[in-house]
Amino acid sequence: MDNCHYTYLTSEAVTEGHPDKICDQISDAIVDAYLRQDPLSHVAVESFVSGDVLTLAGEVSSKATVDVTDIARKVIEEIGYTDSEIGFTADSCLIFTNIHQQSQDIHQGVVIRSGEDYLVGSGDQGIMYGYATKETDNYMPLTVNLAQGLVRKLDFARHNTSLGKYLRPDGKSQVTMRFDNQGRPAGLSSVILSAQHNEDIDEASLRQLLRQVIIDPICKLWMKDDTKIHINATGRFVIGGPIGDTGLTGRKIMVDTYGTLARHGGGAFSGKDGTKVDRSAAYMARYVAKNVVAAGFCDRCEVAISYAIGSIYPEAVQIQTFGSERIDIARIYEAVEKVFSFSVNEIINVLNLRQPQFRKTAVYGHFGRENEGFAWESLDKVQALQSVVK
Repeated sequence: MDNCHYTYLTSEAVTEGHPDKICDQISDAIVDAYLRQDPLSHVAVESFVSGDVLTLAGEVSSKATVDVTDIARKVIEEIGYTDSEIGFTADSCLIFTNIHQQSQDIHQGVVIRSGEDYLVGSGDQGIMYGYATKETDNYMPLTVNLAQGLVRKLDFARHNTSLGKYLRPDGKSQVTMRFDNQGRPAGLSSVILSAQHNEDIDEASLRQLLRQVIIDPICKLWMKDDTKIHINATGRFVIGGPIGDTGLTGRKIMVDTYGTLARHGGGAFSGKDGTKVDRSAAYMARYVAKNVVAAGFCDRCEVAISYAIGSIYPEAVQIQTFGSERIDIARIYEAVEKVFSFSVNEIINVLNLRQPQFRKTAVYGHFGRENEGFAWESLDKVQALQSVVK
């Protein structure tokens, strides 16, 4: 390893069957179910799974009636936990629920009367970050794209190819990329893939298949002669999912975002409706950062938005360009201020956050998902930004 000439960046991702991702998907499927019946629902639901026991807990304010147990079982089944040999299945797991009414103290700060209208205040305090870079076509870090690409392909292979007869739902990936002193990617230092599997496959054969079917198609362009490949590095990965590790909503916040390439305020996304700025403001920050970079104002952009609980507008909006700005930073602030509104109301409306769309965000990352209908990935503000600085 030649640290004198290279820097190294690492990102990881997990499959849909990873215990934490099971919980994220269940929590977001519950949010979607409430929004489908009542778009004004306020939802904060956590999932916790260990062994064959799942617990659902949280607070809700809604006119909707939702069978959360049924939703959880459907999600678990769709992920692929249907084989009793795995030890955790949609039909057999025990589910406890403890979901109650949202605190009136919080509710009165979120729903604010203004004349004949109701405005939305922030459901909590916090600081949320969004990031974009010119490094890739979808304005995401390259290492994130590669790590997410590996687990997405692994899940696809399990569901849709002959390799699936050997695979179980749990899995992880990790990639480490070298960057030269100009910040350009110079090849992969290592690729790690862990794939849960059945008892009845030879480990060497499985490694060969995973290399050919999963790793090479995603990473070959960046692999070098000295790239280290680790596939099921412990030699065996039969016991996995909730039988092997406990899962909890919101424990994969860097996997969900930018893979350590940007800061994170600490608030998870899944299980929360759009009044929770942990989610909505983070989506807005990505929306702003992506449009700022696409407008040609800078090569990298991080946007930070902070709120007080009950506030309609943020306490502060901060922009960091890491020295990559192509126009004066003051002009970037001016353009952002004129083009974007950061009230909680406007964020929810502009980004369509009352629509049931969150289950699919809960795996493979919340950002960089172009052509999937997520408004925060749109580049519809580029021309407006450019017109301000002409």
